[in-house]
Amino acid sequence: MESLKATNQYNELVEDSRLIYDSLGNLNKCFLGKKILITGAAGFLGSQFAFYFKYLNETLNKTDKVKIYLWDNYIRGFPDWMNEFIPLQHFTIEKKDIIKDSSFPEVEYIIHAASIASPIYYRKYPLETIFSNITGIKNILDYSVDNNKIKSILFFSTSEIYGDPDPSNIPTKETYRGNVSCTGPRACYDESKRVGETICVNYHKVHKVPVKIARPFNNYGPGLNINDGRVIPDFFKNILENKDIQIYSDGTLQILSSNLVAKFNVNFTELFPVSLTTLEFDATDTDIEYFTADVTFKYTMYDITDISNNAL
Repeated sequence: MESLKATNQYNELVEDSRLIYDSLGNLNKCFLGKKILITGAAGFLGSQFAFYFKYLNETLNKTDKVKIYLWDNYIRGFPDWMNEFIPLQHFTIEKKDIIKDSSFPEVEYIIHAASIASPIYYRKYPLETIFSNITGIKNILDYSVDNNKIKSILFFSTSEIYGDPDPSNIPTKETYRGNVSCTGPRACYDESKRVGETICVNYHKVHKVPVKIARPFNNYGPGLNINDGRVIPDFFKNILENKDIQIYSDGTLQILSSNLVAKFNVNFTELFPVSLTTLEFDATDTDIEYFTADVTFKYTMYDITDISNNAL
Protein backbone atom coordinates (compact mmCIF):
# COMPACT_ATOMS: atom_id res chain seq x y z
CA MET A 1 0.00 0.00 0.00
CA GLU A 2 1.33 3.42 -0.95
CA SER A 3 2.32 5.59 1.97
CA LEU A 4 0.12 8.64 2.44
CA LYS A 5 3.28 10.75 2.57
CA ALA A 6 4.02 9.75 -1.03
CA THR A 7 0.75 11.17 -2.35
CA ASN A 8 0.22 14.60 -3.83
CA GLN A 9 -2.63 15.11 -1.37
CA TYR A 10 -0.26 14.86 1.59
CA ASN A 11 2.25 17.16 -0.10
CA GLU A 12 -0.45 19.73 -0.84
CA LEU A 13 -1.63 19.69 2.78
CA VAL A 14 1.93 20.26 3.95
CA GLU A 15 2.41 23.03 1.38
CA ASP A 16 -0.82 24.73 2.45
CA SER A 17 0.38 24.54 6.05
CA ARG A 18 3.63 26.22 5.03
CA LEU A 19 1.74 29.01 3.27
CA ILE A 20 -0.41 29.59 6.36
CA TYR A 21 2.68 29.60 8.54
CA ASP A 22 4.46 32.08 6.28
CA SER A 23 1.45 34.40 6.14
CA LEU A 24 1.08 34.48 9.93
CA GLY A 25 4.68 35.44 10.61
CA ASN A 26 5.25 36.21 14.30
CA LEU A 27 1.61 35.40 15.09
CA ASN A 28 2.51 31.70 14.90
CA LYS A 29 4.22 32.16 18.25
CA CYS A 30 0.86 32.92 19.87
CA PHE A 31 0.24 29.18 19.96
CA LEU A 32 3.52 28.21 21.60
CA GLY A 33 2.91 26.06 24.65
CA LYS A 34 -0.86 26.21 24.16
CA LYS A 35 -3.40 23.39 24.21
CA ILE A 36 -6.01 23.25 21.45
CA LEU A 37 -9.09 21.08 20.96
CA ILE A 38 -10.37 20.42 17.43
CA THR A 39 -13.80 18.78 17.23
CA GLY A 40 -14.68 17.14 13.95
CA ALA A 41 -10.96 16.64 13.43
CA ALA A 42 -11.43 13.82 10.92
CA GLY A 43 -13.38 16.09 8.58
CA PHE A 44 -12.19 18.25 5.73
CA LEU A 45 -11.78 21.48 7.70
CA GLY A 46 -10.47 19.76 10.83
CA SER A 47 -7.72 18.09 8.83
CA GLN A 48 -6.44 21.43 7.53
CA PHE A 49 -6.03 22.71 11.08
CA ALA A 50 -4.39 19.46 12.20
CA PHE A 51 -1.78 19.67 9.45
CA TYR A 52 -1.09 23.33 10.21
CA PHE A 53 -0.41 22.62 13.89
CA LYS A 54 1.72 19.62 12.94
CA TYR A 55 3.78 21.88 10.68
CA LEU A 56 3.99 24.47 13.45
CA ASN A 57 5.43 21.95 15.91
CA GLU A 58 7.96 20.76 13.36
CA THR A 59 9.04 24.28 12.40
CA LEU A 60 9.29 26.21 15.66
CA ASN A 61 11.78 25.51 18.44
CA LYS A 62 11.84 22.14 20.18
CA THR A 63 10.35 23.48 23.41
CA ASP A 64 6.87 24.89 24.02
CA LYS A 65 5.20 22.58 21.51
CA VAL A 66 1.51 22.99 20.80
CA LYS A 67 -0.62 20.22 22.35
CA ILE A 68 -3.51 19.20 20.08
CA TYR A 69 -6.55 17.09 20.92
CA LEU A 70 -8.26 15.63 17.84
CA TRP A 71 -11.86 14.63 18.55
CA ASP A 72 -14.30 12.96 16.18
CA ASN A 73 -17.06 10.34 16.35
CA TYR A 74 -15.82 8.85 13.04
CA ILE A 75 -19.37 8.41 11.81
CA ARG A 76 -17.97 8.44 8.25
CA GLY A 77 -14.95 6.27 9.09
CA PHE A 78 -11.34 6.76 10.19
CA PRO A 79 -9.39 8.63 7.48
CA ASP A 80 -5.98 7.34 6.37
CA TRP A 81 -4.24 10.64 7.08
CA MET A 82 -4.90 10.28 10.81
CA ASN A 83 -2.55 7.30 10.96
CA GLU A 84 0.28 9.79 10.43
CA PHE A 85 -0.69 11.54 13.67
CA ILE A 86 -1.03 8.50 15.95
CA PRO A 87 2.69 8.28 16.86
CA LEU A 88 3.10 12.05 17.31
CA GLN A 89 3.81 12.93 20.92
CA HIS A 90 1.87 16.19 21.01
CA PHE A 91 -1.29 14.91 19.34
CA THR A 92 -4.03 13.01 21.15
CA ILE A 93 -6.60 11.29 18.92
CA GLU A 94 -9.83 10.32 20.67
CA LYS A 95 -13.20 8.97 19.60
CA LYS A 96 -15.63 11.43 21.15
CA ASP A 97 -19.25 12.37 20.55
CA ILE A 98 -19.51 16.12 21.19
CA ILE A 99 -23.28 15.72 21.65
CA LYS A 100 -22.90 13.34 24.61
CA ASP A 101 -19.37 13.88 25.89
CA SER A 102 -18.62 17.06 27.82
CA SER A 103 -15.50 15.83 29.63
CA PHE A 104 -13.20 18.35 27.99
CA PRO A 105 -9.43 18.45 28.36
CA GLU A 106 -7.87 21.57 29.80
CA VAL A 107 -7.26 23.76 26.75
CA GLU A 108 -6.95 27.42 25.77
CA TYR A 109 -8.45 27.24 22.27
CA ILE A 110 -11.36 25.25 20.85
CA ILE A 111 -12.18 24.87 17.15
CA HIS A 112 -15.69 23.44 16.76
CA ALA A 113 -15.76 21.88 13.30
CA ALA A 114 -17.85 18.85 14.28
CA SER A 115 -20.71 18.97 11.82
CA ILE A 116 -21.65 17.03 8.72
CA ALA A 117 -21.58 19.43 5.75
CA SER A 118 -22.08 16.92 2.94
CA PRO A 119 -25.71 16.83 1.70
CA ILE A 120 -25.42 13.07 1.23
CA TYR A 121 -24.38 12.48 4.82
CA TYR A 122 -26.46 15.09 6.64
CA ARG A 123 -29.56 13.64 5.02
CA LYS A 124 -28.43 10.23 6.21
CA TYR A 125 -27.67 11.50 9.71
CA PRO A 126 -30.05 14.46 10.22
CA LEU A 127 -30.33 14.25 14.00
CA GLU A 128 -26.57 13.94 14.50
CA THR A 129 -26.16 16.97 12.24
CA ILE A 130 -28.71 19.01 14.19
CA PHE A 131 -27.39 18.30 17.65
CA SER A 132 -23.68 18.61 16.85
CA ASN A 133 -24.46 22.24 15.93
CA ILE A 134 -26.76 22.89 18.89
CA THR A 135 -25.95 20.59 21.82
CA GLY A 136 -22.32 20.29 20.75
CA ILE A 137 -21.62 24.03 20.78
CA LYS A 138 -23.68 24.43 23.98
CA ASN A 139 -21.48 21.83 25.72
CA ILE A 140 -18.37 23.72 24.62
CA LEU A 141 -19.74 27.07 25.74
CA ASP A 142 -20.90 25.69 29.08
CA TYR A 143 -17.38 24.41 29.68
CA SER A 144 -16.04 27.86 28.85
CA VAL A 145 -18.28 29.91 31.18
CA ASP A 146 -16.13 31.39 33.97
CA ASN A 147 -13.17 29.45 32.59
CA ASN A 148 -10.36 31.97 32.60
CA LYS A 149 -8.05 29.64 30.68
CA ILE A 150 -10.19 29.74 27.54
CA LYS A 151 -8.77 32.37 25.21
CA SER A 152 -10.99 31.79 22.18
CA ILE A 153 -13.56 29.47 20.61
CA LEU A 154 -14.23 29.23 16.88
CA PHE A 155 -17.65 28.00 15.75
CA PHE A 156 -17.84 26.94 12.12
CA SER A 157 -21.18 28.05 10.75
CA THR A 158 -21.96 28.04 7.02
CA SER A 159 -23.07 30.13 4.07
CA GLU A 160 -26.19 27.94 4.14
CA ILE A 161 -27.59 30.18 6.88
CA TYR A 162 -28.53 32.53 4.02
CA GLY A 163 -30.62 29.81 2.38
CA ASP A 164 -31.86 30.72 -1.08
CA PRO A 165 -31.39 34.49 -1.46
CA ASP A 166 -33.70 36.33 -3.82
CA PRO A 167 -32.08 37.91 -6.90
CA SER A 168 -31.81 41.33 -5.23
CA ASN A 169 -29.54 39.83 -2.56
CA ILE A 170 -26.99 38.19 -4.87
CA PRO A 171 -24.11 38.76 -4.29
CA THR A 172 -25.13 38.20 -0.68
CA LYS A 173 -24.06 40.59 2.04
CA GLU A 174 -23.31 39.40 5.55
CA THR A 175 -26.22 41.50 6.84
CA TYR A 176 -28.73 39.44 4.80
CA ARG A 177 -31.02 37.59 7.21
CA GLY A 178 -31.68 34.58 5.05
CA ASN A 179 -34.43 32.75 3.20
CA VAL A 180 -34.37 29.28 4.74
CA SER A 181 -36.92 26.48 4.87
CA CYS A 182 -37.28 24.94 8.32
CA THR A 183 -38.72 21.68 6.92
CA GLY A 184 -36.82 21.16 3.66
CA PRO A 185 -34.15 18.52 2.95
CA ARG A 186 -31.33 20.91 3.99
CA ALA A 187 -33.06 22.18 7.11
CA CYS A 188 -31.23 19.88 9.52
CA TYR A 189 -27.98 21.57 8.49
CA ASP A 190 -29.11 25.12 7.70
CA GLU A 191 -31.35 25.68 10.69
CA SER A 192 -29.06 24.05 13.24
CA LYS A 193 -26.23 26.31 12.12
CA ARG A 194 -28.51 29.32 12.51
CA VAL A 195 -29.45 28.22 16.03
CA GLY A 196 -25.77 27.53 16.75
CA GLU A 197 -24.91 31.13 15.83
CA THR A 198 -27.71 32.40 18.08
CA ILE A 199 -26.39 30.32 20.97
CA CYS A 200 -22.87 31.69 20.43
CA VAL A 201 -24.02 35.31 20.31
CA ASN A 202 -26.03 35.01 23.51
CA TYR A 203 -23.33 33.17 25.46
CA HIS A 204 -21.04 36.01 24.50
CA LYS A 205 -23.60 38.63 25.61
CA VAL A 206 -24.58 36.92 28.86
CA HIS A 207 -21.38 35.17 29.95
CA LYS A 208 -18.71 37.05 27.95
CA VAL A 209 -17.50 33.76 26.47
CA PRO A 210 -14.87 34.59 23.80
CA VAL A 211 -16.61 32.80 20.94
CA LYS A 212 -16.28 33.73 17.26
CA ILE A 213 -18.25 32.66 14.20
CA ALA A 214 -17.01 31.77 10.71
CA ARG A 215 -19.28 31.20 7.71
CA PRO A 216 -17.38 29.12 5.13
CA PHE A 217 -18.72 28.90 1.60
CA ASN A 218 -17.83 26.13 -0.89
CA ASN A 219 -14.54 24.83 0.48
CA TYR A 220 -12.30 22.73 -1.70
CA GLY A 221 -8.77 21.38 -1.70
CA PRO A 222 -6.71 18.25 -1.03
CA GLY A 223 -8.68 15.63 0.84
CA LEU A 224 -12.08 16.66 -0.46
CA ASN A 225 -14.25 13.56 -0.93
CA ILE A 226 -15.25 13.08 -4.55
CA ASN A 227 -18.67 11.80 -3.41
CA ASP A 228 -19.27 14.69 -1.03
CA GLY A 229 -22.32 15.86 -2.96
CA ARG A 230 -21.50 19.57 -3.08
CA VAL A 231 -20.85 21.63 -6.17
CA ILE A 232 -17.04 21.50 -6.38
CA PRO A 233 -16.61 17.70 -5.98
CA ASP A 234 -19.61 17.19 -8.26
CA PHE A 235 -17.78 19.17 -10.96
CA PHE A 236 -14.66 17.05 -10.41
CA LYS A 237 -16.69 13.85 -10.54
CA ASN A 238 -18.33 14.89 -13.82
CA ILE A 239 -14.87 15.49 -15.31
CA LEU A 240 -13.46 12.18 -14.08
CA GLU A 241 -16.45 10.33 -15.52
CA ASN A 242 -16.16 12.25 -18.81
CA LYS A 243 -19.61 13.79 -18.36
CA ASP A 244 -20.89 17.28 -18.94
CA ILE A 245 -20.61 19.51 -15.88
CA GLN A 246 -24.09 19.87 -14.42
CA ILE A 247 -25.29 23.16 -12.98
CA TYR A 248 -28.66 22.96 -11.27
CA SER A 249 -29.85 26.43 -12.26
CA ASP A 250 -30.36 28.50 -15.41
CA GLY A 251 -26.90 30.00 -14.99
CA THR A 252 -28.10 33.58 -14.52
CA LEU A 253 -27.22 33.85 -10.81
CA GLN A 254 -23.62 33.00 -10.08
CA ILE A 255 -21.78 33.74 -6.85
CA LEU A 256 -18.21 33.35 -5.75
CA SER A 257 -17.02 29.85 -4.92
CA SER A 258 -14.29 30.28 -2.38
CA ASN A 259 -12.04 28.25 -0.17
CA LEU A 260 -13.09 30.13 2.95
CA VAL A 261 -15.20 33.28 3.25
CA ALA A 262 -15.56 34.14 6.90
CA LYS A 263 -15.81 36.99 9.32
CA PHE A 264 -14.02 36.37 12.59
CA ASN A 265 -15.42 38.55 15.35
CA VAL A 266 -13.58 40.26 18.20
CA ASN A 267 -10.14 40.38 16.53
CA PHE A 268 -9.95 36.61 16.00
CA THR A 269 -8.25 37.39 12.70
CA GLU A 270 -5.13 38.05 14.73
CA LEU A 271 -4.84 34.30 15.16
CA PHE A 272 -6.85 32.88 12.27
CA PRO A 273 -6.68 35.34 9.34
CA VAL A 274 -9.01 34.85 6.41
CA SER A 275 -7.54 33.36 3.23
CA LEU A 276 -9.65 33.12 0.09
CA THR A 277 -9.17 30.94 -2.94
CA THR A 278 -11.38 31.55 -5.98
CA LEU A 279 -12.31 29.43 -8.92
CA GLU A 280 -11.36 31.28 -12.08
CA PHE A 281 -13.97 31.35 -14.82
CA ASP A 282 -13.68 32.00 -18.52
CA ALA A 283 -15.99 34.97 -18.16
CA THR A 284 -17.34 35.07 -21.71
CA ASP A 285 -20.90 34.83 -20.41
CA THR A 286 -21.97 38.26 -19.16
CA ASP A 287 -24.39 36.61 -16.74
CA ILE A 288 -21.48 35.19 -14.73
CA GLU A 289 -20.58 37.53 -11.92
CA TYR A 290 -18.31 37.12 -8.94
CA PHE A 291 -17.33 39.43 -6.16
CA THR A 292 -14.14 39.77 -4.16
CA ALA A 293 -13.06 41.11 -0.79
CA ASP A 294 -10.09 43.30 -0.02
CA VAL A 295 -7.77 40.39 0.57
CA THR A 296 -4.93 38.62 -1.16
CA PHE A 297 -6.09 35.74 -3.34
CA LYS A 298 -4.21 32.50 -3.82
CA TYR A 299 -5.04 30.25 -6.75
CA THR A 300 -4.15 26.60 -6.37
CA MET A 301 -4.66 23.81 -8.88
CA TYR A 302 -4.97 20.37 -7.31
CA ASP A 303 -4.39 17.07 -9.04
CA ILE A 304 -7.91 15.80 -9.52
CA THR A 305 -6.84 12.16 -9.26
CA ASP A 306 -5.61 12.80 -5.73
CA ILE A 307 -8.96 14.21 -4.72
CA SER A 308 -10.64 11.12 -6.13
CA ASN A 309 -8.34 8.41 -4.82
CA ASN A 310 -7.11 9.82 -1.54
CA ALA A 311 -10.11 11.62 -0.14
CA LEU A 312 -10.44 11.99 3.59
